[in-house]
Amino acid sequence: MIRLFVDAHLAAGARISPTPEQAHYLTRVMRLGLDAPLLLFNGRDGEWRARLAETGRRGCVLAIEALVRPQAQVPDVDLVIALVKRPRLETIVEKAAELGARRVRLAVTARTNADRANLARLAAIAAEAAEQTGRLDVPAILAPEPLATILAAMAAEDRRLMFCDEAGDAPPAAAALAGAPPAPWAVLIGPEGGFSPAERETIRAAPFATPVSLGRRILRADTAAITALCLWQSALGDWRGLEVGGPAGQVTGGTGGD
Repeated sequence: MIRLFVDAHLAAGARISPTPEQAHYLTRVMRLGLDAPLLLFNGRDGEWRARLAETGRRGCVLAIEALVRPQAQVPDVDLVIALVKRPRLETIVEKAAELGARRVRLAVTARTNADRANLARLAAIAAEAAEQTGRLDVPAILAPEPLATILAAMAAEDRRLMFCDEAGDAPPAAAALAGAPPAPWAVLIGPEGGFSPAERETIRAAPFATPVSLGRRILRADTAAITALCLWQSALGDWRGLEVGGPAGQVTGGTGGD
């Protein structure tokens, strides 16, 4: 069944109008007819069953019927990624949404060659990934900030940091995270040229940082981000204790389908 992320308040009996792009997708691309069912979520009110109640030249109207799943949050883990080239950055955001990151923070480092990103485009990619994966929220995509600013924010938030250190002298991620305290976390991935020596020294000196190794091979930023989030979810996130064949393995279609 189609899942759609909307910004409107969701409640039984309410009627909402999706964006023109969403209306086009529902009525022109998917060719839904009147009374066709779909699922809606907004990151606040849970997931609701709805139906296509009206169509017209200016869009469509969705009638909300019943709550399907109450709101639930993914683990409080951020992905902090140094700005990289657009195709890889878009892949990183998509996979971060699929893998359960709550936020994506974009970092400007000494070796990044850009200080801006198309946040609207990245937010749309994150929403499409959330629609497909069945999560009930969409990760926030935060505007680029200097690495030092992000590290200061983490200290203020009492957030632990999994520092993916490409130097090779850190312990394997599984060993480094074993027995780590329950807390808000972040995963830090550097730029394609790596962190500067001064940045690496600053990060490793931070009392909230846990340096980890992602293996013997040098990984590109997108591969490193995916690998690191998988390792964190396995050690500290919502991959622990999953039952074979449980609902976490289900994938529902949405506007981001291939």
